[in-house]
Amino acid sequence: MLKILVLIRRSVKNSFDNIRNEQLKYNLLQAIPFWIGSVITGFFAVSYAQLFAWGENLLNFILDWHTWMIFIIAPVGFVLSWWLVKEFAPNAKGSGIPQVMAAVELANPKEHKKIRNLLSLKIIIFKIISSVVLVIGGGAVGREGPTIQIAGSVFRKVNEYLPDWWPKISKKNMIMTGAAAGLAAAFNTPLGGIVFAVEELSKTHINYFKTALFTAVIIAGLTAQTLAGSYLYLGYPKTNDVSLMIMFPTILVAATAGILASQLSVIMLKINGWKKRKLKTDKANIVFLVVCALIIASIAYFINREILGSGKEIMERVLFTKDKHEDWYVPVLRMLGPALSFTSGGAGGIFAPALTAGASIGSVISGAIHLSPNETNVVILGGMVAFLTGITRAPFTSAIIVLEMTDRHSLIFHLMLAGMVSSIASILVSRHSLYDVLKVNFLTEIRQRD
Repeated sequence: MLKILVLIRRSVKNSFDNIRNEQLKYNLLQAIPFWIGSVITGFFAVSYAQLFAWGENLLNFILDWHTWMIFIIAPVGFVLSWWLVKEFAPNAKGSGIPQVMAAVELANPKEHKKIRNLLSLKIIIFKIISSVVLVIGGGAVGREGPTIQIAGSVFRKVNEYLPDWWPKISKKNMIMTGAAAGLAAAFNTPLGGIVFAVEELSKTHINYFKTALFTAVIIAGLTAQTLAGSYLYLGYPKTNDVSLMIMFPTILVAATAGILASQLSVIMLKINGWKKRKLKTDKANIVFLVVCALIIASIAYFINREILGSGKEIMERVLFTKDKHEDWYVPVLRMLGPALSFTSGGAGGIFAPALTAGASIGSVISGAIHLSPNETNVVILGGMVAFLTGITRAPFTSAIIVLEMTDRHSLIFHLMLAGMVSSIASILVSRHSLYDVLKVNFLTEIRQRD
């Protein structure tokens, strides 16, 4: 096998040596790693999405068979998901976006070797397995954040495997481009991926890597579409014939969602801090996980199963059916579920759960003030942008993602308004985003360890 790889590398080098135009040769050598990483990312994104959907379907199949099974599969799923991460890939826990943000910061001459702790093949494997196990156990987590860490790992490994004669490529640009490609492939939102890289990850001028960023997002998206077909994450909600006055309910929902999302972030960080101080042994952690799982199981069994999973079915129901108005307590459940699941120590993102929480808030408030179905859809979409903004503090990324996943370009100003209002309101609770604090925690742990 090693001899075959050596022969392939030698053959590739000879082929490029035959190119007489040095500028063309250099540009090709710079671009090819991004193209390869993008294709692999698209494949992983689609495969992971299908596996994650299978996990959610398996959960629903089991509960449709016997609802009481949730009291068995929830504790097993939570504990097994945590154990897989703890034993094999500790930095695969949680979303994955803070890890990528930390890796970007470590991409400097002194610390670049530490990136392997956050982005690796082992991370990819156990990120996928742990998150799927957690969702089968009823965890309220998503796959989008994990897809971003997976994509960052793919791009890092592609860069690492380049032969010595290959022109050096910036590790920072490679990771940021991978993250953008991962988000684009996960949501089928190419503009969202680009804006995410610029707004959330980039501390350098976009001109230094804009071509690589754009091509990577396009190739990853096309690869995902080739494998999964062209699709919208949510579809086309009806929003026509809505007056300008809808901006006032949108502002109300955005402010509410921003404050609640920021408060949820604070609560999750406090839970993580409490766990670190108090739960010193594996036994204590297992007891905590079982209690959390039984709380979720009890709510699912006695009150409402909508506390389980990523919550995409809630978004689809309130946007595309006549059943548009959720009960008042559903937003509470859609915050409680992620709070207990995200802090479990297993792998799983909060993008989709955040969108679901925002949708449920918009649904409840629009029902309380008796909006029309189309007006309700606008307010729900605004709530989705606002809650995601409250978590990420990236209003433009949130607005563009919701815009692209629903193809509602006519609402761009409504969605940007929701993101802006949420961004301001969320600061009233906490100045720092959930991802920023978690990024600092990962950096501190890695620097102390090494």
